[in-house]
Amino acid sequence: MLKQRTIKQLVKTVGVGLHSGTKVELTLRPAAIDTGIVFHRVDLDPVVDFPASAFAVGDTRMASTLQKDGAKISTVEHLMSACAGLGIDNLHVDVTAEEIPIMDGSASSFVYLLQQAGLHEQGAAKKFIRIKKSVEVHEGEGAARKWARVDPYNGFRLKFFIEFNHPAVDATGQTGEVDFSTESYVKEVARARTFGFMQDVETLRGLGLARGGSLENAIVMDEYRILNPDGLRFENEFVRHKILDAIGDLYLIGHPLLASYTAHKSGHTLNNLLLRAVMSQVDAWEIVSFDNMATAPHAYARQVGQEWALN
Repeated sequence: MLKQRTIKQLVKTVGVGLHSGTKVELTLRPAAIDTGIVFHRVDLDPVVDFPASAFAVGDTRMASTLQKDGAKISTVEHLMSACAGLGIDNLHVDVTAEEIPIMDGSASSFVYLLQQAGLHEQGAAKKFIRIKKSVEVHEGEGAARKWARVDPYNGFRLKFFIEFNHPAVDATGQTGEVDFSTESYVKEVARARTFGFMQDVETLRGLGLARGGSLENAIVMDEYRILNPDGLRFENEFVRHKILDAIGDLYLIGHPLLASYTAHKSGHTLNNLLLRAVMSQVDAWEIVSFDNMATAPHAYARQVGQEWALN
């Protein structure tokens, strides 16, 4: 049986919010069966709880932000991506500020933190959302058209196309594809960092964004080149990070997906609209579990025993 997972023990870290620039303490705690991923603003009195849900996302400017009762937790996508990559179903996430820390701009620090806590299989079947028919959302027309789609697939596969019209980005791969039946989240996705452009910094900061951004937690570019002295971690790191974000955004649906995701210039907004479109069509999805490992999708069966994400 494919079982639900949490972590074995509590772990903590400290970091800075990418957009708020605020210091934040992050604590990850084990959670009971069928809890899901639940965020907690422990700096507020009373504490505000934010169950991870596509319908709890209230702001998608540059990040996915959960909102409830006038409170918020932003930039949840990298931690959600790490949880999806390691097969974490149930987790409590305590934060002391309005934003998850950015760490190095990728999901690798969260992967390390979860591995440090240890993964614990629980005595209940893992629940999946299986896509039964294709669902697509889009915005814009012509060359400005952006879109995202999920199709039925017995596993989890993502394909992403980007277009930024920037020399440094154009010189790298514009297309990325990952199929977790054969590829490792940790090796192929987790280390890809977020990125931004110097010419946008003042505009973003005027909107209250990117206040904690630096060369330590993002790939930064001027009009022509990458400013980070160490360059890129992957030849196509830009599109790989968009895949990393999409994995985190999609995990806000509440369960691992059995689907093929394809997107062209998508972002947090379209990813969230896609989840809402899926959930609004009762014939587009179903919840399934696998009691027999022989019938389980290989992408998820690899998580059992040999820890596919660590291979």
